Amino acid sequence: MTKDFETLLFAVEDGVATITLNRPDRMNAFTPQMATDLIAAFDITDAEDAVKAVIVTGAGERAFCAGADLGAGGNTFDYNSYDGAEALPQANGVYRDIGGLVTLRIFDSLKPVIAAVNGASAGVGASMQLAMDIRIASTSARFGFVFARRGIAPDAAASWFLPRIVGIGTALAWTCSGRVLPAEEALARGLVQSLHAPDELMAAAQAIAREIVDNCAPVSVAVTRRLMWDMLGAAHPMDAHRADSRAIQARGLSADVKEGVTAFLEKRAPTYPDRVSDGLPDMYPGRSVPSFY
Repeated sequence: MTKDFETLLFAVEDGVATITLNRPDRMNAFTPQMATDLIAAFDITDAEDAVKAVIVTGAGERAFCAGADLGAGGNTFDYNSYDGAEALPQANGVYRDIGGLVTLRIFDSLKPVIAAVNGASAGVGASMQLAMDIRIASTSARFGFVFARRGIAPDAAASWFLPRIVGIGTALAWTCSGRVLPAEEALARGLVQSLHAPDELMAAAQAIAREIVDNCAPVSVAVTRRLMWDMLGAAHPMDAHRADSRAIQARGLSADVKEGVTAFLEKRAPTYPDRVSDGLPDMYPGRSVPSFY
């Protein structure tokens, strides 16, 4: 399965969707069209039960995503100056951060997302990765939360994600200085899980995806992902206990658990029948998603 996008390459093979940021002549720099394309791509991966894991990487050898395309010069971050600005999402006169629209869409993904960071990533190119579940990088990768060096502020909900991933001290050191980090520092601080030679990066990402696709129930993975992310903001472990209890009860009655246990006892590969597209158990009855205002 393939899909044509203006700024992405998109392909699905054997249960794994690969989304490739595809503006190599501009170091895969981020544009409003790329935001639109990424959101649409994740709409597809959520809707397709054949997709059980997603890998995101960049085209070429130089960059994952070098940040916002600065071709507009000093007007780059002035949404009022954009062609078609009236169509950009806004509320009460405030334009919604386009990078944030992307990270919130990734945050809501029903499928696990693996970032394979193949080169430089700066600005939104670094912050968009934070909503991805597993991040691995090439030894040649670099990371820069460079917002203060461009006169703006952190985007893409990085102020929520980054301190939770690397701790508040590291997050402030990186964002206040805006300096570019080598891959080794990103690994040491927990931003990425592992480093790989450039020509081995995609094979490593595929291996991670295969562990998920070949062994795990897709609905259980979606539930696990939701619980882990959501509980980062919980006030008390009782919140997790309530949600866990509802999830375990629902999953315990499912056809998937019967297949998972039987396959384990029979020492064979499982074939899970439940589909993510049929919905997830309600783990938070009565809770609503916050609105922009």
